[in-house]
Amino acid sequence: MLPAEVPRPYLGPSALLLLQLLLSPTSAFFPNFWSLLAAPGSITHQDLTEEAALNVTLQLFLEQPPPGRPPLHLEDFLGRTLLADDLFAAYFGSGFPSRRFRAALGEVSRANAAQDFLLTSKNDPDLHFDAERLGQGRARLVTALRETVVAARALDHTLSRQRLGAALHALQDFYSHSNWVELEKEQPHPHLLWPRQELGSLAQEIDHTCSDCEQLSCLGNLLDFRLLTSGYFGTHPPKPPGKCSHGGHFDQSSSQPPRGGINKDSTSPGFSPHHKLHSQAAKLALLASIQAFSLLRSRLGDRGFSRLLDITPASSLSFVLDTTGSMGEEINAAKIQARHIVEQRRGSPMEPVHYVLVPFHDPGFGPVFSTSDPDSFWQQLSEIHALGGGDEPEMCLSALELALLHTPPFSDIFVFTDASPKDAFLTNRVESLTQERHCRVTFLVTEDPSRVQIRARREVLSPLRFEPYEAVALASGGEVIFTKDQHIQDVAAIVGESMADLVTLPLEPPVVVSGRPFTFSVDELLQRITVRIHGEISTFWIINPAGVFQGQEEGEGPLGHTRRFGQFWMVTMNDPLQTGTWEIQVTAEGTPRVRVQAQTSLDFLFHFGIPVEDGPHPGLYPLPQPVAETEHFQHPSYWPCPSVPLRGLQTLLLVEVTGPGSRGNSGDHKPHFSHVVLRGVPEGAELGWVPLEPTGPRERGLLAASLPPTLLSTPGPFSMELIGQDGRGRGLHRAARQPCTVVPVLLELSGPPGFLAPGRKALLSLHITSFLGPQDLDLRTSVNPSFALTSNLSRVRLGRNESAWGRLWLEVPDSASPDSVVLVTVTAVGREANSVPPTHAFLRLLVLAPAPQDKLAASAHSTGPALTTARPAVRLSTLVTPGRAGGGMVGNPWWGTVGGMLLLLSLVSW
Repeated sequence: MLPAEVPRPYLGPSALLLLQLLLSPTSAFFPNFWSLLAAPGSITHQDLTEEAALNVTLQLFLEQPPPGRPPLHLEDFLGRTLLADDLFAAYFGSGFPSRRFRAALGEVSRANAAQDFLLTSKNDPDLHFDAERLGQGRARLVTALRETVVAARALDHTLSRQRLGAALHALQDFYSHSNWVELEKEQPHPHLLWPRQELGSLAQEIDHTCSDCEQLSCLGNLLDFRLLTSGYFGTHPPKPPGKCSHGGHFDQSSSQPPRGGINKDSTSPGFSPHHKLHSQAAKLALLASIQAFSLLRSRLGDRGFSRLLDITPASSLSFVLDTTGSMGEEINAAKIQARHIVEQRRGSPMEPVHYVLVPFHDPGFGPVFSTSDPDSFWQQLSEIHALGGGDEPEMCLSALELALLHTPPFSDIFVFTDASPKDAFLTNRVESLTQERHCRVTFLVTEDPSRVQIRARREVLSPLRFEPYEAVALASGGEVIFTKDQHIQDVAAIVGESMADLVTLPLEPPVVVSGRPFTFSVDELLQRITVRIHGEISTFWIINPAGVFQGQEEGEGPLGHTRRFGQFWMVTMNDPLQTGTWEIQVTAEGTPRVRVQAQTSLDFLFHFGIPVEDGPHPGLYPLPQPVAETEHFQHPSYWPCPSVPLRGLQTLLLVEVTGPGSRGNSGDHKPHFSHVVLRGVPEGAELGWVPLEPTGPRERGLLAASLPPTLLSTPGPFSMELIGQDGRGRGLHRAARQPCTVVPVLLELSGPPGFLAPGRKALLSLHITSFLGPQDLDLRTSVNPSFALTSNLSRVRLGRNESAWGRLWLEVPDSASPDSVVLVTVTAVGREANSVPPTHAFLRLLVLAPAPQDKLAASAHSTGPALTTARPAVRLSTLVTPGRAGGGMVGNPWWGTVGGMLLLLSLVSW
């Protein structure tokens, strides 16, 4: 919670930011870009959130010049659209990806929009500054900001972004739902972020605040007084006589005298009776959001703030190491690669932002070592040695799960082992977690399953014992590489290459067959292409579009440099690369493994959702989502679980192209993407293709497509390939980093009304729905760390559009570490043989120690009418695609007015 003695932001000459919004309109500000269908020209929560983040990021870049590069100048950004890609190119240099930053902005924006959709939050007046519960709303706001900071310091940035999104939603709603604008205020409320300061003159229960208004537009309905008030929405709590309503088509309270309302959510009079003040409310909400981001920057420091929003092109370095006695060579190889990465990239934009190390053997695994200091990581890694426990199998997947929980999204994880997993029962859960975290897992296995084992073993092991690794690698977009001890140090060089944030190029056909040629496409935005081939290889050759040929001979060739380590080949192609179609053919015993990777500035993010154009909060509801309050599906609400389509539910695919070549270019040089090809995994059969259409404001660069019903009728994984052309009409071809899965059922896991406290028991709720029945399912639960968890629902049978509800009780021991994170997982598994694949729901909760400020928050919360409401569930997974990731126009007019606005914003300390 924010201390009272912290100075407030003021308008002074300490930091220059030029502000302006692209903005377009929608309820409590409307949630996201899809809302503009209902109220064109409005400013959404998504706009406000991402615009504020980009402005504070620009401020950080202006004040912290990049090492070895010239400083940025504000005038360089005047008069042009402020985009994340442009910021990164200006600060880090061309070619450095902004994908992680834009994904982080998307997490915050979607968590913000979720407040309008979640069953536990959409009707809670405290979370929207409704029903004159202004003191309670401020208490919830500052608590969410406190949780943002605690989670960020605990290095759980997914949870931190979720709490930040919730805080920003409430903060922005204040300016739309209260009469602050009508009181002719031109600056954000000076005390809203400081709970020990008085909010000012608040309207009391006996004060009449609004007069009756029969029209859609009700700008003059506020009574002539100087008290701060806000409107009532719906029937909970009921509107007292003489009080203002929120207003709009779907507000039941607005039909009760005094009729009308005061919200400024959009430019549409049908939704917003004070629509003419929408622009002023959005302006103040933006300034307040910038203040909140700046306070977080001051509280976390520049490094911590950059971690919160992933303001870096660099990945993290995460190792999972088998430490049994036979692993000496592998551990040395990991050390050599880690040392090389640390020394080579120290001080550069690609220096890893985080380091994770998880050892394992049998029967133990862990503990996790997590740090942002490369020297501490190197010291910890240096102390690991291969000791004892030389038999197989080992606790590999348990260690990998632990690494996934502590590794930032969009990272590579490298597993070094020579043993199969003892904990193969975790395969499905780890697969789901890799997709939720968007982490790519590469297994370096120094024991080929076809050769005689040297390791001791307690039992006869199946020749298919490495299949769990193959499944996890496939789900994560990674690979399994078999090698031998004498080659592991050379093969481990792929660690450094993967840390360059390479993309994997799609192959045609996607499944490599010995003796049959296959192709891949090279465009002018690709560089540093590497071809990796491994298996029982006899011969291979590569041909470029001009017909130049290169075989498997080691050394320098006409197309690139070839290195061989046993049955593993690496061909590094020479730059510049000839554009067009390249061909490869491999002859091998069995199925050869081929992967083509490259560096590029052009990539894409995606997520799924359901467009809803009616109701009080029109917008795009990201999937998966729980159903409405009724048993039968009407319009789904929102839940931030992994972005996956749901079986039986019509779904929209949203694609956002990232990179300097994707947006900001004009005329003939702008890339154009026409469609997405869908393929089954792992067989690679084409399931069809769907055309892409631009959606939302042009500056956002969003593309939408409706997924075919045939794809959604059967659960299973599929991959996506983005097809288009560059500005010169030449082909562009990109593949998604990971496959997607159509899940058979919906799982919603909700948290308790508040954060967890040591020594307390927390009640969780489970909601499961099937849209295509029947489904006969077992429900399994787990929690990390191993707290006691019980459930009253272990089996369920569902028909079409049927739901079931359950409760779970989580016991937090007195010994639980304050300011830590707990992960609860629920898995639904079909009871019949060959039934649907498992579905997972993840819930991430924060453990907080009692603080003196909590008493103040509780006191503030107790004022006014008492309400029993649930706080929004804090969930582990969120969607990936940033809705905007590029703000408005720096130095351009505010929605058509002349001139820009120059904000002098100070940085303060908490």
